[in-house]
Amino acid sequence: MRDRDGLSADELLDALKALANPVRLQIMQWLRDPETEFADYDPIADRDEFGVCASHIQAKSGLAQSTISSYMVTLERAGLVHSTRVGKWTHYRCNDVLLRQVGESVADLGATVRAVAA
Repeated sequence: MRDRDGLSADELLDALKALANPVRLQIMQWLRDPETEFADYDPIADRDEFGVCASHIQAKSGLAQSTISSYMVTLERAGLVHSTRVGKWTHYRCNDVLLRQVGESVADLGATVRAVAA
């Protein structure tokens, strides 16, 4: 089943599950404004085009590389981020289209609940 924007119930559920982890949610917040959030780190590649290097996400979070790798795989499988290899480095950037669709779907659910309750 898809809503009007083409987001299926499974896609919405996958995105919400990925965002339910506080660290993954924090990473997504950082990736929404990479120039500000990662200003202390010299970019390896253009952040607008390629996103943020996984090593910078790891350094900012203070978590192990393997943990960040696992978190980023989860976010990518949910479609919330895109990854790009630049040399030996993997860079991540937000999938703004999907994030907008998730937000709209959640807002629509809230409107439906309010309408039913009225």
